[in-house]
Amino acid sequence: MYPGAHARADQPAVIMAGSGEVITYGMLEAYSNRLAHLFRAQGLRRLDHISIFMENTPQYLACCLAAERTGLYYTCINSFLTADETAYILENSESRLLITSQAKREVALAAQAQCPGVTLCLVVDGPGEGARVRNLEEATRGFPDTPVADEALGAAMLYSSGTTGRPKGVMRPLPDQPPGQPLALYASVDRLWGMRDGMTYLSPAPLYHAAPHLGVNLTLRRGGTVVVMERFDPEHFLRLVEQYRVSHAQLVPTMFSRMLKLPEAVRRRHDLSSLEIAIHAAAPCPPQVKEAMIEWWGPIIYEYYGMTEGMGFTACTTAEWLAHRGTVGRVLMGELHILDPDMKPLPAGEIGTVWFKLASPFEYFNDPQRTAEVLSPDGTMGTAGDVGYLDADGFLHLTDRASFMIISGGVNIYPQECEDLLISHPLVQDAAVFGVPNADLGEEVKAVVQLVPGAAPGAETADALIAYCSQHLARQKVPRSVDFEAELPRLPTGKLYKRVLRERYWAGHATRIV
Repeated sequence: MYPGAHARADQPAVIMAGSGEVITYGMLEAYSNRLAHLFRAQGLRRLDHISIFMENTPQYLACCLAAERTGLYYTCINSFLTADETAYILENSESRLLITSQAKREVALAAQAQCPGVTLCLVVDGPGEGARVRNLEEATRGFPDTPVADEALGAAMLYSSGTTGRPKGVMRPLPDQPPGQPLALYASVDRLWGMRDGMTYLSPAPLYHAAPHLGVNLTLRRGGTVVVMERFDPEHFLRLVEQYRVSHAQLVPTMFSRMLKLPEAVRRRHDLSSLEIAIHAAAPCPPQVKEAMIEWWGPIIYEYYGMTEGMGFTACTTAEWLAHRGTVGRVLMGELHILDPDMKPLPAGEIGTVWFKLASPFEYFNDPQRTAEVLSPDGTMGTAGDVGYLDADGFLHLTDRASFMIISGGVNIYPQECEDLLISHPLVQDAAVFGVPNADLGEEVKAVVQLVPGAAPGAETADALIAYCSQHLARQKVPRSVDFEAELPRLPTGKLYKRVLRERYWAGHATRIV
């Protein structure tokens, strides 16, 4: 699938940062081809769906590659989700096969038990368990390590959370073309990010995220080497740059912040001169953090703003950001508009909702209603609900979010699911969940609760509510703290007037984005 892969069969394609395990291009090709043949033997054909649910493992990218060379839609599921949350995505995506790891086995099998359509679960590094659960290596051992006869381009169908808390599968049209020919969107990003043949890309984030997923895919298509961190550690990141002469990396602002907090001697200990481009996105970067990173790493920091839906894309170089402090860039894909509530365009400097004339078509899988909710009436434009303005030179600045989506450490969290859960607790009469400032993560999840009559507010009750949420939600969605109010503000219509509560915690901030 990757041009010239056989010529560089012994070259490292993937290196696991913690263990040092190396997967060469030859190994990657053989592994993914055998798995591709198993897909066909399971009856999976072009445009069918599978899911991958595991932490960053040596086998992760080979599993993605097997789907991408057999014309499948594959969904990389957040590895921190609970069994119920995972089962929802498996069912919603119509996945017929699940790939997991021994570390995630218990959650994966509990999810599979709720999904009769998932007829096979493959465990990459653990034993089988009857006909429906098999060890991946044993299951693929009898298949050839050459390509299937009907190779076709597959694509990721990743999930983006919605304001209701239920995730949505972002599905794009998949052209019937060879897997070696990437999607047009990939080619555009390849140029924008300065990808080059033979590059070395350091990926410090979970591979189920859209941005790192795209970064590693583009690197392998360039014949480069991907260094995958099992988990982010600031000093280890710096050591890896020096050890592997990393040329490209992609981070979130929280990672910048944590590296900047290292002792000066540690920060200066490692040779970072090989870095050509450091890309960041996923969450707004505090200007003071970005300025400190530019001072440290030099003018190699690129920022972009986009969505999993691919509605549009803005980006800026270091020089452009310094000239337009706080910008997330100028539009490069799609057509950007700042509109008022009546969908009328606003002049430069005036704040409104950010809309894009769609750069590429998409839909939320099997959900036309929620697709329509983010599109303009004529279907030509889309919005993620962000609010901002264009400066005189056409650079976009974000100032708020129309919804109360929380971005904590680069992870999108929508509060409705947690609110609904809290309200189900016997001590809770009403609940509001929103993001409050956190210097490290950008935002953290805060719950404000109205208790039932007779219930006592205090630390013990707060701890009990946090523990309750932890039993049912992925850890990123769980409130870090709980405050209590005698009565929560609701409009006569019954709508929770959350902004009144949220404003207290954001007092003194120039914008509602840290």
